[in-house]
Amino acid sequence: MSDAPAQGRDFRFPDGFLWGAATAAHQIEGSPLADGAGPSIWTRFAHTPGMTLNGDTGDVACDHYRRWKQDVALMRELGLKAYRFSVSWSRIHPEGTGRVNQAGLDFYSRLVDELLENGIEPLLTLFHWDLPAALDDRGGWLNRDCADWFADYGTTLYRALDGRVKKWATINEPWVVTDGGYLHGALAPGHRSRYEAPIAAHNLMRAHGAAAQAYRAEGRHEMGLVVNIEPKYPAGDSPEDAAAVRRAHAYMNEQFLHPALLGRYPDELKDIFGDAWPEWPAEDFALIRQPLDFVGINYYTRSVTAAGDSYPQRTAVVRQPLGTYTETGWEVFPQGLTDLLLWFKDTYGDLPVYITENGAAFFDPPVAEGGRVRDPLRTDYLRKHLSAIHDAIAAGVDVRGYMAWSLLDNLEWSLGYSKRFGIVHVNYGTQERTPKDSARWYSKVIASNGRTLSDPLPY
Repeated sequence: MSDAPAQGRDFRFPDGFLWGAATAAHQIEGSPLADGAGPSIWTRFAHTPGMTLNGDTGDVACDHYRRWKQDVALMRELGLKAYRFSVSWSRIHPEGTGRVNQAGLDFYSRLVDELLENGIEPLLTLFHWDLPAALDDRGGWLNRDCADWFADYGTTLYRALDGRVKKWATINEPWVVTDGGYLHGALAPGHRSRYEAPIAAHNLMRAHGAAAQAYRAEGRHEMGLVVNIEPKYPAGDSPEDAAAVRRAHAYMNEQFLHPALLGRYPDELKDIFGDAWPEWPAEDFALIRQPLDFVGINYYTRSVTAAGDSYPQRTAVVRQPLGTYTETGWEVFPQGLTDLLLWFKDTYGDLPVYITENGAAFFDPPVAEGGRVRDPLRTDYLRKHLSAIHDAIAAGVDVRGYMAWSLLDNLEWSLGYSKRFGIVHVNYGTQERTPKDSARWYSKVIASNGRTLSDPLPY
């Protein structure tokens, strides 16, 4: 694939391709304890001194909990066909299990109705990292009972929203939950244990399986799993680098897809975790491997990998001297998305795919007079990655939709409000929303079903 989409090329996407944008509950909603909601592990984590940049919390965030109608109107203005969002578990079950908080359920019911009234299809993710604090007190993802907790929570939502919501996902990025939350401690709940990480990962997959199984008993539409994956390329020709690539690939890309789709873990995980890797009961894999209607893939970057000493993969990431990097230090590499999608098809077959997150944090200038935010790097990023998706579709990958990350600038977890991923600028002081140039450009792409990708950028 060339560095930029070829002018004059026919970039029409398949009929019915779902164009949208994505967010996550804790990153945008604010009001985390409003109307009877319980605290989540992220509420607790962010209020622990030293855990987030500048002590930033999700107490206000983008105030979406109160401004949701305005935000849906903005989605309609941009021409979005779909909106991927997550539900805050502790809004629904403040104690994690048992009692249903009707006010929380009503919030999401109103949001779904408003989306549908504006011609926007909801894609609902059950869990995007904000585990109820009450369940963390009972062991969280280290407790095998979490599979039942999660299935019961899912069932509450299925009974309330299925039919209006036709595309569901169980868990968003289990790799990040375990690597950041249980191994390295950078994310909630902030644990640092090589013994806990594989247990949490396995229980997350059991919970995924239980929730998917429960959906088959209650729901009538589509259920999937969302993973963040990235291609690993060797830094050199040595056998050591080749082995490092294999470990990194198994740890990040296969650790969750293999059990969900093949019913087993990659062999490399035993070597990666050593004595911290347990032997799992065979019946667990029967639970984990549930029929799925799609997989959501979140793609941001690639990794050029060498042998190293990082735990647990024993790898090192080699920065590319001629590469373009985002504000989060991630290399811009659109070809990696094509390569990743082709690998997915070759490994797991023709299962439908949605790109459920793709985007970049770049420095954005202040809102200019007249309400314009110029973000040429983000616009170029989106254009090149959409071109990469088109290449994969042309090669036979069944990609059915694209959700730009993110609709709004928002709380970037432990990095606070320091990184802006949104196609819409948010003034955190006034909560004013201003579509950036990337949003206006994306709106034209949606309206043309991709054809304007070949047009030169207006810079």
